[in-house]
Amino acid sequence: MGTAADQWTHTDGDVPARRAGRRLGRWCAGLLFAAVSAVAGCRAADSDGVTPLPQLLAFLPWLLVPTGAGLLLTLLTRWWAGAVWGVALLAALAWYLDPYGRTGDPAGRPVAELRVLTANVEFGQGTGALIAAVRRERPDLVFVQECEDTCDAALRRELAGTYPHRRAVPGGGSAGSVILSRLPLRPADAVPGTMGMPGAVADVRGTPVRLQLAHPMPPLPGQLGVWRAELGRLRDTAAAGRGTPRVLAGDFNASQDHAAFRRILDTGLTDAARLAGADRTPTWPSRTARASFGAQIDHVLVSADFSAGRARFLDLKGTDHRAVLVDLTLYRR
Repeated sequence: MGTAADQWTHTDGDVPARRAGRRLGRWCAGLLFAAVSAVAGCRAADSDGVTPLPQLLAFLPWLLVPTGAGLLLTLLTRWWAGAVWGVALLAALAWYLDPYGRTGDPAGRPVAELRVLTANVEFGQGTGALIAAVRRERPDLVFVQECEDTCDAALRRELAGTYPHRRAVPGGGSAGSVILSRLPLRPADAVPGTMGMPGAVADVRGTPVRLQLAHPMPPLPGQLGVWRAELGRLRDTAAAGRGTPRVLAGDFNASQDHAAFRRILDTGLTDAARLAGADRTPTWPSRTARASFGAQIDHVLVSADFSAGRARFLDLKGTDHRAVLVDLTLYRR
């Protein structure tokens, strides 16, 4: 057993180590808070920033995890100013978790029920699973992204009898896209983009409904300008259709936490999943989305002429996206 002097010396030697540990903990907390603050700052400024901020914005709800870890470190290291910083970040993130867009039923009388399905089949690899889902769920409108030549041929072969109306932008790899419909369609301009984004006007019991498939480029490093420009073109198309019932559906490669996507919503559109109470349900990547980790980048956006009764997210074998299936009601004012 050591003497009192030995014990005092040992305790005195622990002080620098504890101080170093506290400094390290505070540095780690500060780095976590700084990273989260940059993302939250973009959200507050209504901007998407530069790489890697747009990529991180897609996962904004999950920034609660590093913020919570940083807050724990501030408490363990007794960094009270840092604790205030962490609490402020938690409050900001909680505020932005609130869904963006309107709620409530539109005015007028209901005139038709519509079931809409959108699916990114990942270079056509999920085509078989999509065909099975379409036969099972019997949607009225189907929006298919990354439908390359073999996918397009399979849809024609297997579904043409049930879905005789279609609009497509053919292409290989991720470039091809198709709208399938049980309802009569007439042509509408496609939105120019790197990948196909066909448009159409559906006749829904005498009411014209503007349809637009969405598949802008993802926000890849070095290609943020293309991503913003293509989302901007979708926004312009949506704005030009004001006064007409509209459905925009597809893989937007953006979530409600991206300013460029909110610009589209601000034209009078709402995410049908939001109306159905399923906002922020992840759709990508499908492998982790099943466990509620991921981002909601696949959407069905509708004008104020629609209400949504139910939204479901379907796992399709062969693709990294979940399909979105929504039941809509069209109202006539």
